Amino acid sequence: MMDLLERTRRFLWLFVELGFLTILSVILIYLILGDSSGVFVKSVADNVMKFAGAVPTPSLIGFAVIVAIIYLVVQRLPEVRRRGLSSRDKLRSGSRGSRGQTVTTSKE
Repeated sequence: MMDLLERTRRFLWLFVELGFLTILSVILIYLILGDSSGVFVKSVADNVMKFAGAVPTPSLIGFAVIVAIIYLVVQRLPEVRRRGLSSRDKLRSGSRGSRGQTVTTSKE
């Protein structure tokens, strides 16, 4: 069940990234070609400009502060927790430790 949730989360995140990349690509095309870029590109650019203009400045500042806090917290997390592995799983896999040494388990 957890494997299904993890795959679904990854798929949805990939979908969000592709959508964001598409919007950025369309905006880049609009910046390069200007008004001769076509109806679809102009309508997307107009919608982005309307959205950006409608967001009040305090909301943007608050969003930036929240993103900065999340970034700082994630940077302070150990490498093992960022990858979603527990220490026990890392020891079982026999992978390299955080300082490059090989982690092995002894069979008794």
